[in-house]
Amino acid sequence: MKSTLKLSLKANEKLYINGAVIRPDRKVSIEIMNDAQFLLENHVLQPEDASTPLRQIYFILQVMLMNPQGAPDARDMFRKSLPLLLASFGDEHILAHLKQVDRMVAEGDVYGALKTIRSLYPAEQAALQGGNDREKLRDFEPLAMGAR
Repeated sequence: MKSTLKLSLKANEKLYINGAVIRPDRKVSIEIMNDAQFLLENHVLQPEDASTPLRQIYFILQVMLMNPQGAPDARDMFRKSLPLLLASFGDEHILAHLKQVDRMVAEGDVYGALKTIRSLYPAEQAALQGGNDREKLRDFEPLAMGAR
């Protein structure tokens, strides 16, 4: 992070920073003044909502931010699942962005990777609704998603 980042939180809105959960009791603005991996509550994906291939990869990466102790296992799961996902997509736009996600994760920018994945949701939806990737994506299952 090259400059400070100011966040405004509502009362009881959770913020996940480097594995810590912060929940203010009133509306507050905070300034993050150094490098930190964080996730706003409205970007947290619940397990039952990880219903598409990109959302499943997102969930795996989210675990890395929210649970630093589980990050090595989540990273391993990501490393094993990403090649399967890359093989499932034919859309060049999505493939290029997934390769960018891989680079970001390797460089430690998990937040940036999550943001990139969220931007791909509309393209994934189009692929699932009838594009060339529909059949391949239907059978995609990340490794050990439920095993914890």
